[in-house]
Amino acid sequence: MSHRPERLAEAVKKEMSDLLLNELKDPRVGFATITGVDVSGDLKYAKIYVSVLGNHEQRHNTMLALKKAQGFIRTELGRRIRLRHVPEISFHLDESLDHGVRVMELLDEVKGKDV
Repeated sequence: MSHRPERLAEAVKKEMSDLLLNELKDPRVGFATITGVDVSGDLKYAKIYVSVLGNHEQRHNTMLALKKAQGFIRTELGRRIRLRHVPEISFHLDESLDHGVRVMELLDEVKGKDV
């Protein structure tokens, strides 16, 4: 088995984080963080997981802005990573932080009833 997909995923995550921080000037992209990248075994597709701080509307607007900038982002990734074929990228909202916060709230609620 090759470790190339994992290495590419880490490179995409690093460069994507830098792009969000320094290159994307769209005001709709709020407090977004790249939480993970999955690259297919054939290196043709990359799923980029994004966590967005804010309400539902802000999350929706951030995801729309990222989808609109998809071509620019893919071009920049190709320049920065130096691949013959840059993977097709897709953005997915990562709601794992919300689930974690909800679990903590439920645990606190249960803890409060036991005391």
